[in-house]
Amino acid sequence: MHVPDGFINAPVSAVAGVVAAGAVAVSLRGARRELGGTPPGFAGGTPTRAGGYGGERTAPLAGLVAAFIFAVQMLNFPVAAGTSGHLLGGALAAILVGPWTGVLCIAVVLLMQGILFADGGLTALGVNITVMGVVTVVVAYALFRVLVLVLPRTRRSVTVASFVAALVSVPAAAAAFTLVYAIGGTTDVPLSKVLTAMVGVHVLIGIGEAVITMLTVGAVVAVRPDLVYGARGLTAPLKLRVDGELVDAAAPAPVAAGSPKKLWIGGVVTALVLAGFVSFYASASPDGLEKVAADKGIDAKVEEHAAAGSPLADYGVKDVDNARLSGGLAGAIGVGVTLAVGTGAFWVVRGRRRTSQEAAAA
Repeated sequence: MHVPDGFINAPVSAVAGVVAAGAVAVSLRGARRELGGTPPGFAGGTPTRAGGYGGERTAPLAGLVAAFIFAVQMLNFPVAAGTSGHLLGGALAAILVGPWTGVLCIAVVLLMQGILFADGGLTALGVNITVMGVVTVVVAYALFRVLVLVLPRTRRSVTVASFVAALVSVPAAAAAFTLVYAIGGTTDVPLSKVLTAMVGVHVLIGIGEAVITMLTVGAVVAVRPDLVYGARGLTAPLKLRVDGELVDAAAPAPVAAGSPKKLWIGGVVTALVLAGFVSFYASASPDGLEKVAADKGIDAKVEEHAAAGSPLADYGVKDVDNARLSGGLAGAIGVGVTLAVGTGAFWVVRGRRRTSQEAAAA
């Protein structure tokens, strides 16, 4: 759903840019707490252990989430005749690393895609961050929190809630784009037709998004639930035997085991394999927005991307003739750059949180 230049007029694009910048600024403040502090528990609050959520490894893990989303977004999957879809990632990022950090993850991905790969217009960057980042994160995480509060406090509840949240977030983003188009669209297409087409196809794409999100969240929760922001406090009560009976101790015992380093390495390798190899087999059909735009005439005034001359434009390495090698190298480079930029940015954000805490203590 990457909006190119020319779909939305300049004034509305500028306003969307201001909205996106404001959302990023607010998210920076919230992310400092998510990355540097100890978040409250899954239901009522429980402390995390060293190395768990809020520990030293949260910035690299957030960078990994951004890189993983970049990789999975390269895997377009067929959803209807001549139409494909790809992960938006807002729900996945919010559940894994928190909503504020999730907005920043998507913003980093979209920035890298726009600058390096000519994917998503530069003047439309604010629209894309608002629609694909802010809307998906807000809708998904709000619904996710409601569901985990009413469902049994289990790992299965987390995965079920992630499925529903991701499913709903995609058509919500499609509706948000339609609203932006209604205000600043550059073509005269009946709004009802745009809304019906956008929401209809993105409900189908949302199913794919939900499956990917559920499988990813479920895999991480199974190994290290303490590193999943949305599973905070998902712990097993520590039992003590008193007078022959088992009673709950005052402190919970984490159910997770294993090394965050192994999880990080496994995630990086998975992202590289997906972007560098599996992406070659992705659907070549236009995604939901591209298909609707072509069918309804929204793309009548589309503009050439400002970064069309980039050596990585269209997810291929310039002057590398072999399509498989060109796409694989571009994907691997994208994962590496997104990982580096994301991790560096999150370390800076976390460092600021630390500095402010130390200053307050002094």
